Amino acid sequence: MIDLHTHTLLSDGDLIPTELARRAEVQGFRALAMTDHVDTATVGAVVPLLAQAAKDLAPVMQMKVIAGAEVTHCRLEHIARVVARARELGARIVVVHGETPAEPVLEGTNRAAIEAGCDILAHPGLLTEADAHLAAERGVLLEISGRAGHSLGNGHVAQMARRAGAQVIFGSDSHAPQDLRGRADAERVLALAGLGPEEVAAAFAAAERLVTHAVKGDELK
Repeated sequence: MIDLHTHTLLSDGDLIPTELARRAEVQGFRALAMTDHVDTATVGAVVPLLAQAAKDLAPVMQMKVIAGAEVTHCRLEHIARVVARARELGARIVVVHGETPAEPVLEGTNRAAIEAGCDILAHPGLLTEADAHLAAERGVLLEISGRAGHSLGNGHVAQMARRAGAQVIFGSDSHAPQDLRGRADAERVLALAGLGPEEVAAAFAAAERLVTHAVKGDELK
């Protein structure tokens, strides 16, 4: 299992980074990204702490622990700046909180996130076909969400991604221990969104490639 969208108590999750990593390790995860919510005010405090946690755990765990960030509810004019700042501070995977049917995210966030070059557009349930095409062109992964509420748009996201040739990825959006999903459960969520077996496999292959890129980036630092 690879999960590249989770939260700790550095934003609105229940667990400190070390405990989240341990609980994922016990479930047999191969890689985990901690992507706490950030905005213009908090990115400078949150990302360095996650980067430190990932650095401390790297030599003592077989599971890959990756520092990340989820740029959340930012004004459209700020998204690119916060994405860039998160990367400067050590986020190896940058997620942007997309236009979900479950929250009042600003219209245009999906497009601004893709243009900013994020790695994953999280639960973009109100995704347009034009934005899906742009995601395909820019190599931005579109998330199929395991989280209640956000998952209401999964079928639509899968359909738009297929039309545009964009790549989807699974993310649990875990905030608590019970939110972590094993590989079989994640595959079921992807299948229920309308993906076929080859598309499900491709979603995890995309996650694998992103992990490889993130780990290489750490090694070069």
